[in-house]
Amino acid sequence: MRYTTFGKSGYKVSSLGFGAMNLPSVPLDQAREALNYALDHGINYIDTAAAYRNSEEIIGECISHRRQEYFLATKTNARDYETAKSEIERSLVRMKTDHVDLLQLHYVNYVHEFKKIMGEGGAYEAALEAQREGKVRFIGISGHRPDLLVKWIAKGQFSQVLFHLNLAQPFALDELIPTMTEMDMMKVAMKPLSGGFIQPVEQAIRYPYSQDVHVTISGMVSVKEVQENLAAQEQAVGSEERQELEMLARELGQHDCRRCNYCKCPLEVAIPDVMISSRFREKFGLLPKGSGFFERQKERIMGCADYEPCKEKPLCEEKCPYHLPMQQVVQKAASFYSA
Repeated sequence: MRYTTFGKSGYKVSSLGFGAMNLPSVPLDQAREALNYALDHGINYIDTAAAYRNSEEIIGECISHRRQEYFLATKTNARDYETAKSEIERSLVRMKTDHVDLLQLHYVNYVHEFKKIMGEGGAYEAALEAQREGKVRFIGISGHRPDLLVKWIAKGQFSQVLFHLNLAQPFALDELIPTMTEMDMMKVAMKPLSGGFIQPVEQAIRYPYSQDVHVTISGMVSVKEVQENLAAQEQAVGSEERQELEMLARELGQHDCRRCNYCKCPLEVAIPDVMISSRFREKFGLLPKGSGFFERQKERIMGCADYEPCKEKPLCEEKCPYHLPMQQVVQKAASFYSA
């Protein structure tokens, strides 16, 4: 596994990070085994969030006694000072630590949200206060709009960004990653499998590994999954393989969806998942999680074509900042059910 200097932190960070979001879905002993196996085999970046059910408590219970062995990142969804301050304090208690290495202002996708966070009485004030008190070492931001994130980091108020980077979402490569490199920021990629959709798994893991990022966070819940992820990063990516992966990403990323979730569907179709999976579903098929998603969404997707308010102009497309043909893609997805 590769280790690189993590931006201005000076920390030698592993190229593979342990994403702990799904640990609450498995037995505690299984989570404990997976986390400790990861640490034993060189993973030294642990990612969680206050909003991930009891993920923080699992980390505290299972690996707090090994706190010096990993860089600990958590997140707050709070937009105001008081709520953020409370969440930071609660996270420290849950994870049985006196500090987190990185606190990320989480899931910031709208300009009005960013203004609230950064304004007087906003969550950024709480993060700065915690940093002064030694409870937070570095402050970062996460979001699904790489074009906006480029603007939001321009003033140097953040040390890190967490962004999507996978075979179906290569968009951070355009401006965000080069800008972060120039600013010597911590570059952390997430969702290499796009939440459990993308295959082949090894290629999916190796794609962000081949790019200019420090850490790729992969959600893992078992020793087997840790082993699979470690194996995918065991060998360096050569120039020929990198070119092949980049060509595949250009093809699979033609849907152009950033998963910003502006497109709230009145039928509750999970439009970003349909958009992002549209290309590789045709080329590679779906992982079990992806197949399960389409089965659960069947009635909603099938109803899209007949939804009267969207007949003249689709409501989702009016909200999309990228003006994508979402109705067309959703209705094409409906054809798979009758195939």
